[in-house]
Amino acid sequence: MKLIDGKKIAEEIKKTLASQVAEIIDAEGDPPHLAAILVGDDPASQTYIASKERACKSVGFTSSIYRFPDNVTQQKLMEVIDFLNDDPDVNGFIVQLPLPGHIDSNAVLQRINPAKDVDGFHPVNIGRLVLGLPAYHPATPAGIMMLLEQMKIETSGKHCVVLGRSNIVGTPISILMSRKGTPGDSTVTLCHSKTQNIEDIASQADILIAAIGKAGFVNENMVKQGAVVIDVGIHRINDSSEKGYHLVGDVDFDRVAGKCSFITPVPGGVGPMTIVGLLINTMKSFRKEIYK
Repeated sequence: MKLIDGKKIAEEIKKTLASQVAEIIDAEGDPPHLAAILVGDDPASQTYIASKERACKSVGFTSSIYRFPDNVTQQKLMEVIDFLNDDPDVNGFIVQLPLPGHIDSNAVLQRINPAKDVDGFHPVNIGRLVLGLPAYHPATPAGIMMLLEQMKIETSGKHCVVLGRSNIVGTPISILMSRKGTPGDSTVTLCHSKTQNIEDIASQADILIAAIGKAGFVNENMVKQGAVVIDVGIHRINDSSEKGYHLVGDVDFDRVAGKCSFITPVPGGVGPMTIVGLLINTMKSFRKEIYK
């Protein structure tokens, strides 16, 4: 069994990005600018935004955060999105999900200019991804593809089982894994809450991507010997430690790891690569690589 050290890989990619930003500044240019809209005080969202800020600082990006209380109106959010869409100094921005129930998340995401949609959630970017056209790929699937590439894990012709069909992870990674390319060219099965015999299907996977949102869902009976396991889940479990909690994934790591050829830990696996995916999309926007 070999651990896929997402933290180490992310740091190497960030070093490359930092070098590129230094060249931009040396040429008397402004660095890429990534902004975020954060509504409310959800702990997971707060943590992610803080990580984004630190990552931006580490590579030399400009970072801005627009914070609003839970009771912000949808109209107010739309006005801020319009402002960021029109601001030439902002290369890309995200609206941190989830949003409060009184706000239509789909309407908010569709208000973002696709050229600045560095989260890759706008229907235009999803459509371009499906068609194999240049697009901003959602950050977590993009991070997973980079992990597979960096670890030189063979995906062509392999059976990839994805657990979870969200628009943020499951659906886009299933598309990316099935497309022509390296990594890619896999035969993909997408499982979800209504899938029958999910354990049997998962146990046939050469590559198992767990993004189902249930702590410890994947047990040793769902993993075949020698499989590659990518754990997207992250859950806070209360305990008696000094911090008062520990983090676990969708995979029961202790029971599964011994059967794997490669496995991502939680934390330190997919999470750091999600931030890197966001930074890379912002650099692509800065360079106008997707939308001229």
